[in-house]
Amino acid sequence: MTTRLLLVDDHAVVRSGLKMLLGAEQDVEIVGEAGTAADAIELAGSVAPDVILMDIGLPDLSGIDATREIRKRFPKIAVVALTIHEDEEYFFKMLDAGASGYVPKRAAPDELLRAIRAAASGEVYLYPSLAKLLVTDYLSQEHAPAEKANLDGLTEREREVLTYLAEGTSNEEIAVSLVISPKTVERHRENIMHKLNLHSRAELVRYAIRRGIITA
Repeated sequence: MTTRLLLVDDHAVVRSGLKMLLGAEQDVEIVGEAGTAADAIELAGSVAPDVILMDIGLPDLSGIDATREIRKRFPKIAVVALTIHEDEEYFFKMLDAGASGYVPKRAAPDELLRAIRAAASGEVYLYPSLAKLLVTDYLSQEHAPAEKANLDGLTEREREVLTYLAEGTSNEEIAVSLVISPKTVERHRENIMHKLNLHSRAELVRYAIRRGIITA
């Protein structure tokens, strides 16, 4: 399956480089590019990409605001942040805006491709070292007792599966690690989402980060 990709960055040189890099992949089709949030929002509707690669620093609105608006108007379009910002503030704001991935511009090309492919499949990809660092920082803050209590309804195995899912592990990889079948992993995932009243893998990952389930 080919992923239709829209590139959003205010630097033409960066967009050109991304087109050369990503356009060479057989399963990626570059369907448009934008240098502003306004153009990104307009193109999201006109070219119907599967995934938008979104810079945060744009000259009109921020990539965070653009992501929020795009996700509101076109909920089927996934957004992956590609940014120089690696601090907690931007990370959580992009997740809250509905992003399905967060990759720093210093990342290797294969990491960026993994993020795009994960987003296109309805999954979430967080750059590993960045996610662990930010989660550690975030867990130093207080969390509401009621939020932590929500985990009491999960079995020990469900908590294990939730941790793997939150770290971006596939069902097949979880099955191997826990010595269970992929179908059993999927059943645990469905139970987890039902018990926690979550409706997508993106929500599941954000929940796990904010509740301190992922450990550094």
